Amino acid sequence: MNRREFKAPYYAVLFSYKRGKDLEGYLEMDERTLELARTMPGYLGHESAGDGAEHAIFISYWKDMASIENWKINTTHQEAKAKGKTQWYQWYHSQISKVEHSSFNEL
Repeated sequence: MNRREFKAPYYAVLFSYKRGKDLEGYLEMDERTLELARTMPGYLGHESAGDGAEHAIFISYWKDMASIENWKINTTHQEAKAKGKTQWYQWYHSQISKVEHSSFNEL
């Protein structure tokens, strides 16, 4: 992810979660959806923190709301969301934020 190329405004989708105990198929779907997201128009990048055992956050960055809407209706993404709701997560919280200003500095 090249943060220097991020030109505001853009959007961030914040996905906070705690994984459940039944993770059958989770890693495979995680890899599949990440690979797919990278090919979607308007996808800028992603980052994550935490391991999900207690709490984790995944942030994906998008050019505009149309790109996010396109991702939301993707059948693979919908399949992953359905499994997340019924099997993989104890809880999750999804938010969409518009980034009006961004500053990246490197030492």
